[in-house]
Amino acid sequence: MNKILIAGAGGAPSEGVIYSLLKNPNNYVIGMGSEPTDLILSKAHEKYYVPYANTTEYKNKLLGILNREKPDLIHFQNDLEIYHASLIREEIEATGTKIFMPDHAVIDTCVHKYNSYTAFKNANVIVPENLIINDVNDLKIAFKELSDSNGKIWLRDSGIGGGGKGALPTNDFNLAKSWIDHFNGWGDFIAAEMLTSKTVTWLSIWHHGQLIVAQTRARQGWTHGNRAISGVTGVTKVGVTVSDQNVTNIAIDAIKAVTEKPHGIFGVDMAYDKNGIPNPTEINISRFFTTVRFFTEAGVNFPEIFKCLALNQEVNLTEVVNPLQDGLMWVRGMDTEPRLIVNQSIDKEIIFI
Repeated sequence: MNKILIAGAGGAPSEGVIYSLLKNPNNYVIGMGSEPTDLILSKAHEKYYVPYANTTEYKNKLLGILNREKPDLIHFQNDLEIYHASLIREEIEATGTKIFMPDHAVIDTCVHKYNSYTAFKNANVIVPENLIINDVNDLKIAFKELSDSNGKIWLRDSGIGGGGKGALPTNDFNLAKSWIDHFNGWGDFIAAEMLTSKTVTWLSIWHHGQLIVAQTRARQGWTHGNRAISGVTGVTKVGVTVSDQNVTNIAIDAIKAVTEKPHGIFGVDMAYDKNGIPNPTEINISRFFTTVRFFTEAGVNFPEIFKCLALNQEVNLTEVVNPLQDGLMWVRGMDTEPRLIVNQSIDKEIIFI
């Protein structure tokens, strides 16, 4: 029996991992989380409350759970917890529990978006120009130098956090200034050149520099995207499996820009520029996308592969890159079961008048 502790239990990103691990009856899953009303929804066998990772109480509570339960492996699913847990990885491993994460320097680079942008740029990966906004003068420069033909720039918080944190596309200087004021974001926000709304992701697991498995997924919309000013929520509504060697090459280049020897989970987010080239916008480090259940249902169980690698168990894969067939579609909404379909299913099941 493998005992695995999954952080962030009850939230969509972690529940996809838990769902996937529970496909194997030899996995016993313990969940922990900081939101009791999320945690109560988890499918984990046991559930523990822990304070947020950036609190002083977190470390002792986490180590207490590890010493009590003695899990074989622990895995984290949000940037804040990944970052803070990485800082105490030696103490975690001293309890006998394994972790499977990149070096802390790699995590630090990836959770801070301007740092990863700089790494991409230095490695000659094509990316939109970025500028840190320290003050109003920087914002003026951003509008002057980065705006597109409609005068728009893309603003976002460069600090730790996912889900399109602080994202705002705008051609309105006063709105941009008020937006940064609202988030108290001077020195943390970055401005970038606009990319198109066409996006693609490349999820991968590496082991001491060796690529074990990777899958490309095009995104065809965000859940509740019409309720976010940026149109981005971080939660994919429709995902489709695709194969594109150019995407694979660019994703690998982006990963190799932040580490010479990748180890763990690297999820590269990309948006296409006006020339049709996918530009890396960030690497989701040491965590699976919210749609990881998609790949499990389609036939490739990334969390199970991850667990096997971490615990030195055998992994059998016939294909490493894009093992899933193209055109599989994952459709999901709020409070409804997601579905794995192909595009033709829509035409067959829905009456268009």
